[in-house]
Amino acid sequence: MTPEQWLARLVQIPSVTPLHAGPRAGQAGEGRIAAQLAQWFGELGAEVILEDAHPNRPNVYAIWRNPASERWIALDCHTDTVGVEQMPGDPFSGETRDGRVWGRGSVDDKASLAVALSVLQAMRAAGAQPAANLIVAAVADEEVALGGAFVFDAWLRQRKMRLDELVVAEPTLCAPCYGHMGSARIDFRVQGVSTHTSQPHLGKNAIVGAARIVLAMQAEHERLQTLAATPVGRGQLSAIQVGGGRAPNIVPDLATLGFNRRVTSDEDEQAVMAGLAQLGKAAAGLPTEAEIFRPMSAFLQDPNSAMVRQFSAWAGRAPVTVPYCSDASAYRSDTVKNILVMGPGSIDQAHGAEEWVEISELERMAGVFRRWWRG
Repeated sequence: MTPEQWLARLVQIPSVTPLHAGPRAGQAGEGRIAAQLAQWFGELGAEVILEDAHPNRPNVYAIWRNPASERWIALDCHTDTVGVEQMPGDPFSGETRDGRVWGRGSVDDKASLAVALSVLQAMRAAGAQPAANLIVAAVADEEVALGGAFVFDAWLRQRKMRLDELVVAEPTLCAPCYGHMGSARIDFRVQGVSTHTSQPHLGKNAIVGAARIVLAMQAEHERLQTLAATPVGRGQLSAIQVGGGRAPNIVPDLATLGFNRRVTSDEDEQAVMAGLAQLGKAAAGLPTEAEIFRPMSAFLQDPNSAMVRQFSAWAGRAPVTVPYCSDASAYRSDTVKNILVMGPGSIDQAHGAEEWVEISELERMAGVFRRWWRG
């Protein structure tokens, strides 16, 4: 089957991450698509291993061994998608129209999976096998926490395996990406004292404390924009959530808010987040707790590495950096020697009310995979 035919089948299997699931999401999570991929990969001659990233949300590792090679290469594709509630029509149609495949996950991130299935199917039909030992890792929970990639990284480490090359599939218009920012989240819980709104001086307004934190964080974001740009850009700091207040006549005694920090390749994400926690607590002027979620480091590969140059030549696209974060942040040097982010389509078409990928992009990526896997 062609890549677009495989992609239509993949899009038609809902796999919305549970955190984003609404009434239109169908069966949330990656369980159904993982079971189907395990069957398809098995039919293509792979050794198939399922490992839970979370309960009932498995990773699928499809392994093609080549005893004649000592090299190990891998493709990381995530199987979860964002929500579909804002999408018109059938979000899982997989329709092919105007030279594009439409539907949730068509570009982020089922496109590369479809290309892999098509290329591997054609190789099997021709009696060929990958020139190196190959793992296609279809991983869960990328959209929220890179959970599946961290589990796959641990799986490699437990087996004392080190990949020679890893491609993390994300939409880059088939350009090899050698760097991107990391991402981290911090939440604050501001504690005030409630009172009647007719006597606000008797209480301590938690929302006012939260507002002070917002202003301090905005000032920090503006400071970051004055710094010299790194290879992946400048740090970013955004308010993403806020909550507080119980009734119109009660001064609120609790306010909560959250921030996302994009971390550059020149920064230590742990130190950055510890500094933000101190900044927020000092600004609030009220008792404040901070919770830092697992930070994801920036990813930066040598743009002149042999892998980047080879994939650039195969794709006919110059190397790039991108502003978003990917599974590449989950892998460490003891499990992967060389890594890049690459895939068909544009990030501009991801996560929106309409999602699609150009068939020509699928065909370009298929050409890259053929060259990579045939050696």
